[in-house]
Parts: sequence; structure tokens; C-alpha cells
Amino acid sequence: MRFVRAPKDDPEINLIPMIDVLLVIIIFLMLTTTYARRAELKINLPTATAEKRMERANELNVVVSASGQYSVQGKAVASREVGALADELRRAAAAMKQPIVVIDGDSNASYQSAIRIMDAARQAGIGQVVFAVEQTAK
Repeated sequence: MRFVRAPKDDPEINLIPMIDVLLVIIIFLMLTTTYARRAELKINLPTATAEKRMERANELNVVVSASGQYSVQGKAVASREVGALADELRRAAAAMKQPIVVIDGDSNASYQSAIRIMDAARQAGIGQVVFAVEQTAK
């Protein structure tokens, strides 16, 4: 007895509905995600009547809290010593051409904290240091 096999069709997986679902998920995540620049340390910037600053690609953001804790480019610095801060600035500025240190200091941070950052920038070979302030209404 001879059996005849019917030709089988190859199963197809329709990818279009899966792509649609993934796009909806990506859009949902983009709309619900919050982007906080200073999320690592809670600081209150000093206020000034200044023009809004432009974002530059060669900025090194150094955040100092009221208690004197430092953070370079979002990475906390364990020590409050100038040498450790200078090493961290060197590492962060290694790939940058003419980096600019932006000090995001809490309005209650000590004057000594800002001086340490400026001294560390000098030791790291960075010549430009600026302060970030919160713009007030005119």
C-alpha cells in the first residue's frame, strides 16, 4: 500500500503585529520617562539674573551638595580631597578637547567646596571653570 503525502506549507510568522506592539511600548517609555540632570545629589542652585546658558559637548559637570559631597559627571567622588577630585576630573576629561568645568553648587555649599573644585581643575590641567546658577524672572 502506497501512501501519498500532501505537501506541507512552511509556517509563517507574521512580524508586523509584533513590531507594532514594540513601537507602542517604546513610545510609552519615552513619554513616561523623566530625565533629571541633578538626580544624584539634592541641591538648590544660587539664583542670578543671567542669560540661559547653552549646552556644550565639552562640559564636565561637578555637583557639590550643601554637605560637601562631590559628583563628577553623575559619578560620586568618595573623597573630599583635592587630589582625588583632580584624578576624577582627569578621567572624565580624557576624551574631551578643551573641557570646561561647570560647578553646580548648592546655594548652601561652603566657599571652600568651590575652591577645592577650582584647585582640582587647575591640577587636572583644565583652564576654564564656570558656575551654574538658576535663572530668576526679570
